Amino acid sequence: MIDKQLIEAAWENRELLKDSATVQSIEAVIEELDKGRLRVAEPNGEDWIVNDWVKKAVILYFPLQQMETIEVGPLEFHDKIKLKSGYAELGVRVVPHAVARYGAFINKGVVMMPSYVNIGANVDSGTMVDTWATVGSCAQVGKNVHLSGGVGIGGVLEPVQAAPVIIEDDAFIGSRCILVEGVRIGKEAVLGANVTLTASSKIIDVTGKEPKIYNGYVPPRSVVIPGSYPKEFPAGTYNVPCALIIGTRKESTNKKTSLNDALRDHNVSV
Repeated sequence: MIDKQLIEAAWENRELLKDSATVQSIEAVIEELDKGRLRVAEPNGEDWIVNDWVKKAVILYFPLQQMETIEVGPLEFHDKIKLKSGYAELGVRVVPHAVARYGAFINKGVVMMPSYVNIGANVDSGTMVDTWATVGSCAQVGKNVHLSGGVGIGGVLEPVQAAPVIIEDDAFIGSRCILVEGVRIGKEAVLGANVTLTASSKIIDVTGKEPKIYNGYVPPRSVVIPGSYPKEFPAGTYNVPCALIIGTRKESTNKKTSLNDALRDHNVSV
């Protein structure tokens, strides 16, 4: 049974990790995360809320675990967290050498090419986690998302109040994109290859007469490519990276469209 008060108390006093009721409560949180009945972050209307106490439980789970050898056929691992299992029952396709940790929720219809999903993450139904993509701790990935090859979704455990990376339903994330520091990608957005976004990255909508700047948030249906803008430094003016919103996804565009098709509408090749 989960007792939030026990978890909060153990966060302040790690000696309480010796208490059996505290241990059981923390372990119950991880089990609920693994089954998708509990989330580190969840939608709240048009916004999201972060369940700080859940992140605390994930962090506290690590010192409770001991290093052990995990053997999977001829493969061997040495870690504190066991691997996720039961994919057939979950209806998830897992291609060797895809790996997910126990405590990550992966919903029915997800396809995991050789990739990695960390503890606390939530990957919803119909999503493709393509080759060498990584889904960091506590990241939230919506339904029918495509994480293309080499995409890096950053994890976040501490500080506990920090929001995880959130990718909403039907988004398309192009190859080698890097999303970290609680960046949020709106529904049906399309990111071109190599877009890198942090909490402080400028995301500039250049579709109007005047630029509109976002930080840490890509509005729904936006089509985004890498860009740069000039910035003054003591040594001179240099271009620094940013992301450019060059248009919006057309209503006629199928949600499963390829990245190239979405960008072709805006005369951009990647």
